[in-house]
Amino acid sequence: MFGLYEMAFAGLTWGNILMFFLAGVLIYLGIVKKMEPLLLVPMGFGMLLVNVPFAGLMFHAPASSAGAVPMPVEIHGNISELMSAVASGKIGLLNILYQFGLQTEIIPMLMFFCIGAMTDFTPCISRPIYLVFGAATQVGIFVVLILSLLTGHFSLPEAASIGIIGGATGPVAVYFAVARAPHLLGPIALVAYSYMALVPILQPPVIRAMTTKKQRQIYMKPAFRKVSKLEKILFPISIFLVTALFVPKAAPLVGMLMGGNLLYVCGVTERLSHTASTAFIDILTILLTVTVGALMPAVVFLNTSTLLIIVLAAIAFAVCTAGGIAAVQFVNLFLKEKINPLIGAAGVSAIPMAARVAQVEGQKANPRNFLLMHAMGPNVAGAIGCSVVAGIFLSLI
Repeated sequence: MFGLYEMAFAGLTWGNILMFFLAGVLIYLGIVKKMEPLLLVPMGFGMLLVNVPFAGLMFHAPASSAGAVPMPVEIHGNISELMSAVASGKIGLLNILYQFGLQTEIIPMLMFFCIGAMTDFTPCISRPIYLVFGAATQVGIFVVLILSLLTGHFSLPEAASIGIIGGATGPVAVYFAVARAPHLLGPIALVAYSYMALVPILQPPVIRAMTTKKQRQIYMKPAFRKVSKLEKILFPISIFLVTALFVPKAAPLVGMLMGGNLLYVCGVTERLSHTASTAFIDILTILLTVTVGALMPAVVFLNTSTLLIIVLAAIAFAVCTAGGIAAVQFVNLFLKEKINPLIGAAGVSAIPMAARVAQVEGQKANPRNFLLMHAMGPNVAGAIGCSVVAGIFLSLI
């Protein structure tokens, strides 16, 4: 009567309704609470897109076995054939973005390049010990790898992919999952980026459990030694060469990160650096987050594997945070001028959210504290550390 020949209500499940609620939570946190809206809002909307029956924006193939996570439909053909398939409803537009943007690892690699163009490694150059704190936080990756294996539910490549989430470096988590556990890419990417945005909620309880108020009150002078332009230029080149020579599998990730950083520090490519750190990364963020959200229909999210990943990833974040704090506490045993352990928590490389958490917690304990720039040292070092660990896993697994 009203010209409506097909409605989605017939295909709507309780799982879809639950996913609408979860998508609403992500959108609410992004808009109302302003918790990383650039990630959570498009990701939440992507989740809405894929959970409307018959919308046809992302098609998933049936699971290969009981308990397995369904994968997006694989697509083949040239551009004309793919567009015809989208128009005829055989595949969805987001299937194309997934296969050519994520499965090929183009988007996460380019995002890492852009992150490099936004990153200031001056605190690490001025105080190289911050690199140690960034490395120490990666302990959570290994702990959760072992825990994942002990569940008996995951293989070694899957367990490693889950552990990498603890490094809080979204592009690395996506890159590794595509390489070693592509069937878990949806849950891993969603959990990785969601937890990155939830760092202000996840980290404070761990920080308070690991430190005393007296430790959180430690005052650190805000000034660093002056770092020359030559040091800034040599840093990305040196880090890439050392990493590539000792851990060749990490070279693509570290190379993209350091290549972007070289544009930022060299002083003669301002236009390229500006584009990479603004418009280009915004485009990549839209493509990545909407596609990641669309990888989470109810049949994928309401799955034993996904629920275990959520729990294990939370443990990974907690252990990584604790590892960074413990590293600072250990170093303080040998230093006259103590370092505030809060900056160790920033070694989980949710840039710059984890550094902000250190700043907020530091000022709560001591209003004189201005820890942000100090915390940025382990924060950016964590991105290097997580990339190196991913490279080691790629070599061994």
